[in-house]
Amino acid sequence: MRAMILAAGRGERMRPLTDHTPKPLLEVAGKPMIVRHIEALAAAGIRDIVINVAWLGEQIIAALGSGAQFGVSLSFSREAVALETAGGIAYARHLLGDAPFLLLSADIVTDYPLARLCDAATALARDRQRQAHLVVVPNPPYHPVGDFGLSPAGLIDPDAPDRLCYANLMVLKPELVAEVATGATAPLGPILKAAARQGRISGERFDGGWFNVGTPDELVMASAAVHR
Repeated sequence: MRAMILAAGRGERMRPLTDHTPKPLLEVAGKPMIVRHIEALAAAGIRDIVINVAWLGEQIIAALGSGAQFGVSLSFSREAVALETAGGIAYARHLLGDAPFLLLSADIVTDYPLARLCDAATALARDRQRQAHLVVVPNPPYHPVGDFGLSPAGLIDPDAPDRLCYANLMVLKPELVAEVATGATAPLGPILKAAARQGRISGERFDGGWFNVGTPDELVMASAAVHR
């Protein structure tokens, strides 16, 4: 199984820290966020990892190298400008293959057990209807309206009145972005909503540790939580 870490964005809300350091290399409790993800993926048995880069991407490539120091193999998808999530996936299709893969953003910090998504990917591969499986979390203060509802049957419903926050953590089939042209800039949200309305996206709620690290204050909060 492969994983893709989204690491191409500039991180505007994190400035001035990201003016000279790419956001994925910012440290939480003394360790770069992206390194935390690589180590967690390796612990879950995932050895092939694709990372898309754009803003200050060469710094990320230089810091991580081949991945041998972490016991994994890293491949980098270099974007001239950040293509957003669906665009980044489509651009990296030649590195990802055709099987379901794990997708996560470099700027979250979580103790979600990634091995659980390996099991979800195996189930997804056997299911001709479903295209993705999302993790959702309780709504953080900055996003009180949430993104997706979760039905009793475990299906994602973007139109539900009670919604949870997408955790930037999922497994998906590459076919989900089949209509996105290589090199195009495209968000993933509208694609997920369209597929969910067809009953093709499942999900699960996670109530453990999770931070979306978007600002310097959130970086401090995440570090404090990891130290506890």
